[in-house]
Amino acid sequence: MARDGETSGEENRLSGRVKRYAQVGTNVGGVAARLAGAKFFGLTQDKTKEAEQLRKALGGLKGPLMKVAQLLATIPDALPAEYTAELLHLQSNAPAMGWPFVRRRMAAELGGDWQSKFKSFDRGASAAASLGQVHRAVSHDDRILACKLQYPDMQSAVEADLQQLRLIFAIHRRMNPIIDTSEIVEEIGERLREELDYEREARHISLYAEMLAEIETIHVPATVPELSTSRLLTMSWLEGSPLLDFKAHGLNGRNLISEHMFKAWWMPFCQFGAIHGDPHLGNYTVRCDEAGEPVGINLLDFGCIRIFPPSFVGGVIDLYHGLRSNNRAQVVHAYETWGFRNLDNELIDILNIWANFIYGPLLEDRVRAIADGISPSEYGRKQAFLVHQALKKKGPVTVPREFVFMDRAAIGLGGVFLHLGAELNFYRLFNEALEEFTLERLTATQEAALVRSGVI
Repeated sequence: MARDGETSGEENRLSGRVKRYAQVGTNVGGVAARLAGAKFFGLTQDKTKEAEQLRKALGGLKGPLMKVAQLLATIPDALPAEYTAELLHLQSNAPAMGWPFVRRRMAAELGGDWQSKFKSFDRGASAAASLGQVHRAVSHDDRILACKLQYPDMQSAVEADLQQLRLIFAIHRRMNPIIDTSEIVEEIGERLREELDYEREARHISLYAEMLAEIETIHVPATVPELSTSRLLTMSWLEGSPLLDFKAHGLNGRNLISEHMFKAWWMPFCQFGAIHGDPHLGNYTVRCDEAGEPVGINLLDFGCIRIFPPSFVGGVIDLYHGLRSNNRAQVVHAYETWGFRNLDNELIDILNIWANFIYGPLLEDRVRAIADGISPSEYGRKQAFLVHQALKKKGPVTVPREFVFMDRAAIGLGGVFLHLGAELNFYRLFNEALEEFTLERLTATQEAALVRSGVI
């Protein structure tokens, strides 16, 4: 638990929210007023200019809103493409906080004598992200550790940023939207709040260690409970190289990395109903042998884990089988299981455009690249354009909550395969993950794993 009162007063405190609102609220509100006025007076609106104004209003912000921008970039038409492109220009890596902050923060979490609990502790951060930073340390028994330390007032920042996100979506709704974003906001909010709870993340690590225990080439850190709190997570340090360092590696090595990534994502989903919901390339590293050849991967961040009800997983698998056998009734049942409402033939055909794109590599029993002859810059563009045009005529569609992170993670995983230029039989890998799948078996294995890991 936190000590000395520093962190206990941070829980979504009013002063923290007010400070955050002051950083962004006036400017964002000003953009909203200008856009609403233009619409009222019937003036032509330039979305590129609107998006640039929005980015300038939010410029310099760090924290939760950066994660939101990355997420929205993967959901077709959640925001106009111009908005998403500008939001992604925002700084996604916060500069590390200095040593005075680290010293105060560590004392608040572990007590004034915190330095005596380590053999050594690096003053400089080894990595800094939107919600916290990581320091390398060594324990008294010579274990190398990673200490993930949360920035101050993040709970206040999350709540304030979610309010700003609602305002951004309100701006978009005034511009004739084709996606009803109400469920998206709620899903993002719930996941961000979970990501701030490092005790919950520690339980997620235990869950993944159990789910992937039989795959020796996929590594999960071990937590150090006595050196962890709700805002400090201490883990074993996993040595590895960034994924993008292997873009020019031999095909066999790139395929091996990609196969491990596929298993690390799809095996937990099909057998336990869980996904690693943040497919950022920085959340994975590659382990190599003495010759520099890839032999495995490390999973590094477990803040954004999405656990689905078995019925949703069943819908994902039903859709796969329905698309592969051209069984329209099974496809419709899958969409209804996910939570899509008011389905008619026109909407089903629209959803199938995107579904065939996402599932495409899994439907063909052959070795292929994920994009299969399409350049990475064009990957998914045609399908997104067709969906956009069709939904524009059809009218607003509400995206079910569970779909948000499922779609995001699937696209992110595909992006890894694109970067690595992998050529695999994705059909066979997927069907290996599906081996012995039944809803009854999934329900039993999921509940047992969640209980043992302390997630529930």
